[in-house]
Amino acid sequence: MTTTRTRNGTAGLAGAFGAEWTKLWSVRAPYICLLAALAVTGVFTYYYGSIARINADPVQPVGHAPVSSAVLVQFAVVVLAMTTVTSEYTTTGIRASLLWVPVRHRVLLAKALLTAAVSFAAGTVSAVLGMAVAWAPFSGHASFDAATATRQALAVGGYYALVAVLTVGVSFATRHAAGALAVLATLLWALPTTLLALGGPALLAVHDLLPHSLGSHLMRGGPDTPHPPGVAVLLLAAWALAAHLTGRYLLVRRDA
Repeated sequence: MTTTRTRNGTAGLAGAFGAEWTKLWSVRAPYICLLAALAVTGVFTYYYGSIARINADPVQPVGHAPVSSAVLVQFAVVVLAMTTVTSEYTTTGIRASLLWVPVRHRVLLAKALLTAAVSFAAGTVSAVLGMAVAWAPFSGHASFDAATATRQALAVGGYYALVAVLTVGVSFATRHAAGALAVLATLLWALPTTLLALGGPALLAVHDLLPHSLGSHLMRGGPDTPHPPGVAVLLLAAWALAAHLTGRYLLVRRDA
C-alpha cells in the first residue's frame, strides 16, 4: 500500500505539473513577462555600464550590471508567477483546477515548481544577456572572469526562482492580483528602499534580512556582504517557504 501511494503521489505531481505547463504557455502573459524581462535587462545594463564609464567608477565585475537590474526585472517574474494563480481566481478557473487535482497542496506545489523553473532559466539568460550588453558601454571599467560571471548568472537565476515561489505563496494567500502585487511591491522594493534611506544600525540590520537585500548580496558576492552565500540562500529559502506554507494553509482552510 505504501508503494502504491508513493507512486500515485509522484504521478499526481507530475500530472499537475504537466497541466500547469500547458496552462502557462496557452496564454500571452508569460511571453510578455519574459520579453519585458529581457528588454528591461538590456536597457538597464547598457545604462549602468554607460554611467560607470562617465563617472569613471572603479573596475567592477561585468556581472554587477544585470545584478543591479534585478530591482526592476524581478517584477516581471512576480507578474508571471502571480498570474498563474490570480487569473484562475478571477475567472473561477481555480475550481476546475482543484477538481482535476483534488489534493490541494499539489496544485500549489506544481505552480511553484513550474514558475521557479521558468524564472531560473529566464534569470540566467537575462544575466548573460545583460553582461554582453553592458560590456561595450563599460569601456574598460568592468572586468570579466568566467567563474565569477557564471556564479553571478546562476545566482540571478536562483534569486528569481525563489521570488517566483514567494509570489505563488502570496498569491494563494491573497487571491487577488492587486493584493498580491501590493504585498510583493512593499516587501521587495518599498520596504527595503525606505529602511535604507532612513539608515541606522537597527533598520539596516532589518534591511539586510529582506528578500531583495539578501538576493542582491548573494548575486554581487564579495567579502563585504553581511551574510555568507550559504546563509543568504537559506534565509531566502525561508522567506519562500514561509509564503508557500501560508498559501497552502489558506488554500486548504478556505478552499476555492
